[in-house]
Amino acid sequence: MRTRLGGALELRDAPAPDRCLYVGIDVHKDRHTAVLTNCFGHRLLELTVGNTAEDFQTFVAAIEREATERGLTPQVALEDSTGYGFRLARYLADAGLPVKTVAPILVDRLRRHETHPEKTDSLDALGVARVLIQRMDSLPSYSVTPAEETAKALKELTLDRSFLVKEQTRMKNQLHRLLHAAYNSAYRDKFTDPFSQKALRYWRRCPVPRKATDVPGDPVLLARQIRRKIERLAYCREQIQDLEDDLRECLRASGQYLDTMSGCGPVLAVLVLAEVGDIVRFRSPSALAKYAGLSPRERSSGKTVRHRKTRAGNRRLNLALHRIALSQISPTGNPAARQYFQKKLAEGKTKVHALCCLKRRLVDIIYAMLKHRQPYRYTPTVAHGVNSNTPQGEHPTA
Repeated sequence: MRTRLGGALELRDAPAPDRCLYVGIDVHKDRHTAVLTNCFGHRLLELTVGNTAEDFQTFVAAIEREATERGLTPQVALEDSTGYGFRLARYLADAGLPVKTVAPILVDRLRRHETHPEKTDSLDALGVARVLIQRMDSLPSYSVTPAEETAKALKELTLDRSFLVKEQTRMKNQLHRLLHAAYNSAYRDKFTDPFSQKALRYWRRCPVPRKATDVPGDPVLLARQIRRKIERLAYCREQIQDLEDDLRECLRASGQYLDTMSGCGPVLAVLVLAEVGDIVRFRSPSALAKYAGLSPRERSSGKTVRHRKTRAGNRRLNLALHRIALSQISPTGNPAARQYFQKKLAEGKTKVHALCCLKRRLVDIIYAMLKHRQPYRYTPTVAHGVNSNTPQGEHPTA
């Protein structure tokens, strides 16, 4: 079994399943619940762990004591969907314990097959342990490489920007409603973009018409509402700009050049870096494509062989690839990508399917760029004596 401790790959002899002590941890903000089981999933011990270094030390000692008494090798897994278990996982890995991460959906699937599918912290921790028993060899190991640490920080920045963009959209929708109440539909005729800097200065100065005769309610209160929304919208824009400056700085510090790819600006480049993490954990572009949800799922029976699109995989990474692909097939995008897209349409594929094919080709390029830390440059290949100007011939070169 290959594990990753302290950023280095280390080979270990895989213990027999019946000689393991399985530790499942359900993670929360202030304290965690851990359940220790044998290879049959029978509960041996349940512990509540605080979120301090002293609590972690006591927890590790309890695991080692239980493993020694029973002559078992500890195997640890934690369900962490929000990042609250980051400190605990790092402490356990530094202590030399093999740590696996369990996706919440795997625990939820086990719960659905119970006669009474109840949900408690104790049952969730037991479910994590049982998933570990079933999938110990296929679950991803927790890694503490610098690239993973950086990816976690970048993910927080991209999530923060996403929340602010959604808040900005809400502010615009609310301003639409208030401006319609003040000016009726005439407010759309004053400016091409009612939320441009020039327009916002005007609305701040004249939130309601000077001779307002048909304004519903109190014009003074409506004017105050409009000014408050404008201030919040301006603040959101300022914060988004600050975040994007930070993202550009992080991208330069990472030593990667994803933003040199056409259709991939700094925001999308950082989003890809945040979701991919350490590229060495993917053995091939196909593995990265499967992680991004771009590998079709086989649905075969007998002589009938079918492959269907799947909704599995990292949806944020899939969204980033989707936006890059859409930008590349635009009139001002990448001619090679547009030609490849048209080729797939000529083969009889739908637009959605053709776009999926293009996204799969982009994964190959991104994988090579991240692995070799090289900028993007289009180089056509020669296939069957003909110059093939398609994304299949693209690869980053220095």
